[in-house]
This record gives sequence, structure tokens and C-alpha cells, in this order.
Amino acid sequence: MDKEISAAEASKLFRKGDSLLLDVREADELAICSIAGARHIPMMEIPERLAEIPKEAKVIVFCHHGMRSMKVVQFLSARGYERVINLSGGIDAWAITVDPEIPRY
Repeated sequence: MDKEISAAEASKLFRKGDSLLLDVREADELAICSIAGARHIPMMEIPERLAEIPKEAKVIVFCHHGMRSMKVVQFLSARGYERVINLSGGIDAWAITVDPEIPRY
């Protein structure tokens, strides 16, 4: 499986109910903007909150621009998550290509 997905493709999967959007940004970033329906677990909390991330689900991980989320994808992959993928460009790409109502920062 590819390790990255475009915002447009991620949006299609999410709208179909075929995936979980996992926001790994910090709480102060979440206060600026968010994607409705995404699950928020800050990157540093992922190890102790693995039980909240279903192993069988397709999980699309995102952060601001895609760097932290790629680290989370690698971390989860190393722990047996086979259906995790990084949102290329993060929430910033989502704001540009999917939902221009989302504030950019």
C-alpha cells in the first residue's frame, strides 16, 4: 500500500465512510482549525492511546503539512497497522483542495 494519499482522494474515502481520519496535531493547532469527524490524538500521545486506533480500519493520518503524520504512519506500521496512510500536505492541503472554509495557518 502507498504511504501517502492526496487530500482529494482522502476526502472521497472519508465521505464514503471507508476510513478514519486521525489528526495528530497539538491542541492549540486544533483550536485554529479541524476537519469535522476526525479523531484527535496528539502525536506524543499515540503510544499510550493505541487502543483508540482500530487495527482493521483504513487510517488516514494528518498534521499541519504532513511531516509529523508521516512519523506516526511509520510508528503505526511498525506495530502491525497495515492500513495506515499519510495525508500528503496535511490539513493545509485539505484546506486548499477540499474545504476552503478551513482556516490556514
